Amino acid sequence: MVEATTTVKTYNDLYPEDIVKRLDQFIIGQRDAKKAVAIAIRNRWRRLRTGDLQHEIHPKNILMIGPTGVGKTEIARRIAHIINAPFIKIEATKFTEVGYVGRDVDSIIRDLVTVAIDKHKEEALSEATEQAKCNVEDIIIDALIKLENDSRDKEVTIKQDSDDQNSASAKNKDWYRQQYRDGFYDETLIPIETKSSIGLEIMTPVGMEDISSQLNNWLQTIPSDKNKSTLMKVADAKKSLLQEEAHALINEEQIKSLAIESVEQSGIVFLDEIDKVVKSTATHSEVSREGVQRDLLPLIEGTTVQTKYGGVNTDHILFIASGAFMGVQPSDMASELQGRLPIRVNLSPLTEKDFFYILSRTRNALTQQYTALMLTEGVDLQFTDGGVQTIASIAFKLNEHSDNIGARRLHAVMEKCLESISYDAHHHKGKTVVVDKRYVKKHLPLHFDEAENLEKWIL
Repeated sequence: MVEATTTVKTYNDLYPEDIVKRLDQFIIGQRDAKKAVAIAIRNRWRRLRTGDLQHEIHPKNILMIGPTGVGKTEIARRIAHIINAPFIKIEATKFTEVGYVGRDVDSIIRDLVTVAIDKHKEEALSEATEQAKCNVEDIIIDALIKLENDSRDKEVTIKQDSDDQNSASAKNKDWYRQQYRDGFYDETLIPIETKSSIGLEIMTPVGMEDISSQLNNWLQTIPSDKNKSTLMKVADAKKSLLQEEAHALINEEQIKSLAIESVEQSGIVFLDEIDKVVKSTATHSEVSREGVQRDLLPLIEGTTVQTKYGGVNTDHILFIASGAFMGVQPSDMASELQGRLPIRVNLSPLTEKDFFYILSRTRNALTQQYTALMLTEGVDLQFTDGGVQTIASIAFKLNEHSDNIGARRLHAVMEKCLESISYDAHHHKGKTVVVDKRYVKKHLPLHFDEAENLEKWIL
């Protein structure tokens, strides 16, 4: 059995400035927010080295304040990826006070544990793959030898002296192994024993998904009385048996233990739209919203949540809340909740220059994505600075004259601009398409300086 990693990764080689530099590769601007999360992550590493005091040191949770599309979610998601931490994004509006229709806040932690379980299981399966491949190879080779031996006529069976039988058998298996690796037997049908499972799925009403998941997982643990033999091609048997063998090699209990440890020590919860559960003076029916804030308090402060994998302590989980706070202020939150989110950072609206940098200087830039997509059709898509600047200018003007959706506007503008080449790419195989200022104007046939006209073309 392949053992999973025995300790949670502590990313001790990353100083705050290193984390910020990595975030800079994907997110333009917002330095204050990047510094805040970088310090929070480094403090986790520091806490684990404070000896007896580590249980007394709690994370300084963060409240990000800023309009939509400026990078709040992306900062949280990227930081979790950088440190390989369990991460979940939750919209606060999905929850209501206990007794009202909606999900209870404890499901946040249950979902986070599920994410961690899946992550650790994937890592363990990856580590077990090579051993599983060897096991599958032996199983299939034995099946091939048995199949041919059973079908071979006794009169033509090669006779061997008893002293040479083991040696001959080994040679025979090596020959089959080479033929198997060369794909000679890929289309051959062989009998393969697979584990039978209970083909039953329990469905539950909306709002009871956790119960449904627990019951279905429990059913999968019920042992089967017998395995079933199925005829399948060797190529198909490779895939079917590989997954089965890899799962047999991993230690499920150790994975659960590691997942809970990683959630407790390095988990990150991103609470989006926290402002939507804040009481506003203009609204009167606010009972449920206030209840959500009260329910969130013990979770953020530190409590133990029962999951199907065991109890999970939330004392050291990092909570990052965010909201645009249009019409309400952070000070409108319950004072206790404000105290649980002591670090506040304001994210700035994106400028036209920011849009240009987002399109041209980030590692995941849309220009690079579209270039890669068109390359699959044999089209060399090249963006000039003038073309990128024009796209950035259009997106910025649209945000000024309609709903400001931040960097998300770039997706709509790029899609409209490249709609023609995306549709006809197969007719331009082997060609180079230059997206310059003239190209953008041609494929957005509008009066460029009139945003009202732009809105007729782009949502």
